[in-house]
Amino acid sequence: MKHFFALLMDRWKLVLLPALAKLGFWGVGLVALLDSSSLPVPMDLILAGYVWSDQGHFWVYCLMGAAGSAIGGLVPYGLGRAGGELFLLKRVDRKRFEAMQLRFEKQEFLAVLVPSMLPPPTPWKAFVFAAGVFEMRVAPYMLAVFLGRLIRWLILSLLVLKLGPGAVGVVGDVVHHHLVLFLTGLTLVFAAIAVWALRKRGKNGVESKE
Repeated sequence: MKHFFALLMDRWKLVLLPALAKLGFWGVGLVALLDSSSLPVPMDLILAGYVWSDQGHFWVYCLMGAAGSAIGGLVPYGLGRAGGELFLLKRVDRKRFEAMQLRFEKQEFLAVLVPSMLPPPTPWKAFVFAAGVFEMRVAPYMLAVFLGRLIRWLILSLLVLKLGPGAVGVVGDVVHHHLVLFLTGLTLVFAAIAVWALRKRGKNGVESKE
């Protein structure tokens, strides 16, 4: 049965992706929607192909991809919101769950924005699932996904324009061969942004008292 479903998914990709590819800008949005909602596809590679073949409109492909990803991401977000709390509580105790919730609520926008900016193997759907579990509002959630994906794909597009479609492989190799360094960098990014946000919040609090 598992083999059957794997074969079905492969054939689905072979039929669906070429059809969507003919839709141009809209195709990129629909592929990104499928990628973030249910059907994993090599989105970076697909976007790079579009950008390389139509370099003058690279920014449109990035915008459409980011919009599609934000809309499709409502599926794992909705699953988290519908019943994700019970799912998490089966795997962590209540005290740890509440600690996770507190940390997420303090920096929820960044907790979605930063993973949305990063390439695989970042467990992006785990973060958007958590956004649903901890009831992040829909509008900020979608904005965080949209901005994160837009930044990611604009950077990728600039690399493609400079290095060619092989830029996708370069980025993938760097992440694959330097995974520890990559994860360390991700931790440092989170820490730096958190410190900046806390300092800004503290400064605003002092100014409001004055």
